[in-house]
Amino acid sequence: MKKLTTRDLTCAAVIAALYVVLTVLQNMLFPDSASAAVQFRVSEALCVLALFSPCAIAGLSLGCMLFNLTYAAALPLDFLLGTAATLLATLAMYGLRKVRIWKLPLLSLLMPAVFNGLIVGAELTYYIGGAFWFNAGCVAAGEAGVLLVLGTALYLALETRGLGARIFGR
Repeated sequence: MKKLTTRDLTCAAVIAALYVVLTVLQNMLFPDSASAAVQFRVSEALCVLALFSPCAIAGLSLGCMLFNLTYAAALPLDFLLGTAATLLATLAMYGLRKVRIWKLPLLSLLMPAVFNGLIVGAELTYYIGGAFWFNAGCVAAGEAGVLLVLGTALYLALETRGLGARIFGR
């Protein structure tokens, strides 16, 4: 097992802070757009950073947990279930990072839609009601939209300029 370095911890902390700040700003500028059933959290585009470094996995999970703990309208277990969904999604993204479809990591980019759809969809069904597949589909649609549009743009910007390797030293 690799020893954690100060660089890894700093990287995770910066990503966590970016996630929280982006989500808070979005909720301030566009109320409930980052927390509704069909949510388009701009900060979720940062999940593509897990394709470049495992330190992003911890940072994104921590950022999700911190936002959900501090957001007054969050569901009671959202800090735990939302964090678990982010952790599982980013672990899967990292594991699938070399699988390419049309030269893009499309399968990886869909992992947040899959995990958040199932986990957060189940949470919404439990607390709010409605059909599970409808709730899961709404959450998955928002995640897929963000990752396939903003996430792909961020991935291409980092990859084509070689910034992913330079920033994360991998």
